[in-house]
Amino acid sequence: MASHRKAMGPMLSELYAHPELGFLGGFSSVYFPGVMVTQYWRSFDHLVDYAQSRNASHLPAWKAFNQNIGGDGTVGIWHETYRVAAGQYECVYANMPRFGLAQAGGTHTPATGHLRDARTRMAPPPPPA
Repeated sequence: MASHRKAMGPMLSELYAHPELGFLGGFSSVYFPGVMVTQYWRSFDHLVDYAQSRNASHLPAWKAFNQNIGGDGTVGIWHETYRVAAGQYECVYANMPRFGLAQAGGTHTPATGHLRDARTRMAPPPPPA
């Protein structure tokens, strides 16, 4: 059973070493009753391609998990996927470094001046001229 605990580290090392796979970053959190790993990906297709690749660490680890643990109830996996349209999210931080989606995403713009208002920040861009 301990082998499943050793699978995530090599997968994350592989993903950080190969940004072309589409992994943008992530972090782990400890909560009751376990550990949660949040990941950010360039696209849903990058995530699925990695998960199903015969040349990557995930598929053998997933097969080993199912063979060794399966549905015996000793280890649970919680997986959620959200698609977020480019430019349709915001991350607001005060007195702390970038974290989570802002760390994995693109530009970082201070929420000053007209950007102090959430409706203004999230307004769709004007159509091209």
